[in-house]
Amino acid sequence: MRDDAHFVARCARGLEPQLAAEILQRELGSITAVGHRSVHFRAWRPYDAGVTGLRTADDVFLLAARGRDVGTRKSAVPALTELAAETDPAGLLDHRDTLAGQGTVNPQGVEVSASFLGRRSFNRYDAEDAVGNALAARLKVPYHARRTKGAPPPDYASWRLTLDGTEATLMLRITPRPLHRRPYKQATVPGTLHPPLAAAMTRLADIGRGHTVLDPCCGAGTVLIEAALAHPEAGQYRGFDIDETALRAASANKTNASLDRIRLERADAGRLPLPDGTVDRIVCNPPWGTQVEAKARLAKTPTAWWRELHRLLTPTGAAVLLLPTPTPLSPAIQADLLPTHTQRIHLSGTPTYVVKLEPGKPR
Repeated sequence: MRDDAHFVARCARGLEPQLAAEILQRELGSITAVGHRSVHFRAWRPYDAGVTGLRTADDVFLLAARGRDVGTRKSAVPALTELAAETDPAGLLDHRDTLAGQGTVNPQGVEVSASFLGRRSFNRYDAEDAVGNALAARLKVPYHARRTKGAPPPDYASWRLTLDGTEATLMLRITPRPLHRRPYKQATVPGTLHPPLAAAMTRLADIGRGHTVLDPCCGAGTVLIEAALAHPEAGQYRGFDIDETALRAASANKTNASLDRIRLERADAGRLPLPDGTVDRIVCNPPWGTQVEAKARLAKTPTAWWRELHRLLTPTGAAVLLLPTPTPLSPAIQADLLPTHTQRIHLSGTPTYVVKLEPGKPR
C-alpha cells in the first residue's frame, strides 16, 4: 500500500485558483504546483475518496510520472515511452480501485488521451500511441487507439498525457468518467453551463445559512443544483426562466439530483414575481445573445436586467454573473451594482468573465 499519493486535478483555464482553494478547504492535501488547467497536490490521506468529490474540477488523476517535454519534432515522440517505463501501472490501478471502493480489478485494456500546448510536427494520436502501447505491454493487455477506433470500451483504464512546453505528465484517471459529467445532468438546453464553472460561481457567491438564492435565467438548472448540493444550509433556492423547454430540463435534472427544495417557475427575468430586497444571492448565466437570445423584457429593454437585480438584492446581497465581455458593466454601475471581483476564464478556447457585483446606495 502507498504511504502517500500525488494527485492532479484538471479544470477550465482560469479556474485554477478556485480549484486549489477547494482542495485546501476540503483538507485533501498540500498544493505542490499550479499549472495550465491543472493543480497538483500531495494527499494527506492517500485513500480519501473525497478527491473524487471536487466540484470545480473537470477531472482528477493519480500522478503516474513526470518528465521533460519532448519538444515539437515528431522524431522525439518515442522518448515519451520513458514515462511508461518510470511508472508503476499495476500499483496505480490498485490505488485507483481502492479509492473507488472496490477490490483490485484487472483492466481489460489501456486507452490514452493526450493534449499539448503549442504547435508540433506530430499530432495527439502520435503521442497517445507511443505511451499507450508501452503501458499495454507492461500490463499485458490490449491498447485501444483513438486514432482508428474512436471512444474506448468502458472497462479500459483511462490514462492522460499532457505536454505543456516544459513538462510531460502522465496520469491515471480515478473515476470511470470525467468529474464534469455530472450524473444528474441528463437534460440540456442551448447555452447550458459547464458544471464545474457553475460550482466555482456558487463558491464565489459565498452562500450562507438561511440565504435565498436566485437564478433568474435558470436554463437546465445547473447553477441551482450545484449551489444546493454544495450549500444545503441555504434557506431556499428559486429558479425562473421564460422558456418552458428549459424549465422542463431543469425539473428533470433537479429530480435526478434528488433536490426537491429547488422551486422552479416560468417568468420574465426583467420583472420577476418577487418582493423588493428579498434575495441574498443571485448566481446566473444570462442570455447575452451568443448562444441564447434574450426574450421578452430583456430583449426590449436590456438595462431592465440590472435594475431588476438591484431591486431584488438585500443591502448585503451579491450577484455573480457570467459575462461574454466586461462591456456590460457600465449599465450595471449606473444601476448601483458595483463590481467587486472580475475573473477571466476560458471555455473551449473562448474567453469569458465571472463578475461579482454588490449593491451600492439604496435606490
